[in-house]
Amino acid sequence: MHSVLSLALAVAALPALINAQQSAWGQCGGNNWNGATSCVSGYYCSKLNDYYSQCIPGTASTTTTTSGVPTTTTTTSSAPTSSNTICPGSRTKFKYFGINESGAEFGNNVIPGTLGTDYTWPTTDSIDFFLGKGMNTFRVTFLMERLSPPAGGLTGTFDPTYLASLKQTASYITGKGGYAVIDPHNFGRYNGNIMTDYTSFGTWCKNLASQFKSDTNIIFDTNNEYHDMDQTLVFNLNQACINGIRAAGATNQLILIEGNSYTGAWTWVSSGNAASLINLTDPNNNLAYEMHQYLDSDGSGTSPTCVSSTIGAERLAAATAWLQANNKKGFLGEIGAGSNDACITAVQGALCSMQESGVWIGALWWAAGPWWGTYYQSIEPPDGAAIARILPEALLPFL
Repeated sequence: MHSVLSLALAVAALPALINAQQSAWGQCGGNNWNGATSCVSGYYCSKLNDYYSQCIPGTASTTTTTSGVPTTTTTTSSAPTSSNTICPGSRTKFKYFGINESGAEFGNNVIPGTLGTDYTWPTTDSIDFFLGKGMNTFRVTFLMERLSPPAGGLTGTFDPTYLASLKQTASYITGKGGYAVIDPHNFGRYNGNIMTDYTSFGTWCKNLASQFKSDTNIIFDTNNEYHDMDQTLVFNLNQACINGIRAAGATNQLILIEGNSYTGAWTWVSSGNAASLINLTDPNNNLAYEMHQYLDSDGSGTSPTCVSSTIGAERLAAATAWLQANNKKGFLGEIGAGSNDACITAVQGALCSMQESGVWIGALWWAAGPWWGTYYQSIEPPDGAAIARILPEALLPFL
């Protein structure tokens, strides 16, 4: 990302809610749900998974037994039915779906910085929370300068303490069956300057990959959000990193390629990323193009107000068409929006369009992490601002 509610559990427990009806598209059940379990007229409560049931338009069928004979009773509403609850078409579920775990990249103006003061690592409680919801992928953000102190440069020795924390976090995720995306959150920069020595960057990628090559649940992200750079340089940095990762012996892991212009999905074609990055090659043919998308007016993720309730699918449309036309795979490494009706509908629309397209293999919310405080996109449990509505209404239905 290029910028940096408590749960209403007490309210849900009030007796007044026992007989209340949930609004259209609202949550009406799931593990630990204490709110209303019936829906307003024209909607019924549909179980999407163990963690989330939702009020959707259409019909509901119940089966009872009379004298040992099953009898099905259908309740019909005047509302239109949907073949796939929120999404109207057939869907291909994401292979990778989850959360960005942010914190180790904080304090990037203080190098190396002090753990617990300038930066922090994700907590195992946070990771366990999302694994328990059925999510399986975590993008672990970190700074290259903390891993590779500037005194030694890109080809120097890794800082053993910082490396150990990165490996411990990643191993915790993969040890529980999840996928850990290793994300150098550097915007194509190192030590304050745009990286131009792509040969040294390739060596850095090789050295990093050698630390994780035996773990097939690791995913490598070449670099977070290249921006304001020469397109040929972005191509060369990505290709050098691909080559370095494979040369390290990391032959089975997925590699995520990011583009220029903050790797925005809405500008993927117009920025030149589509034309300049299409010819990246991987001897193992296991690449995906990572894009990011926010739904506020400038796409920065700094406002909880979305442009419209349809802006999610609209901003992904050109990138999706490019992926389909060129037989490429897409991965939405960051998506974020406010916890309001328009934004939730927009996020649902974005994820629907992705799953219906068949070319997007994953999506991750920005962001969890212990230091986000009241930031409107924080999904850090137990009371990040996005926990109460975004998680159950906009994310869990897409598991």
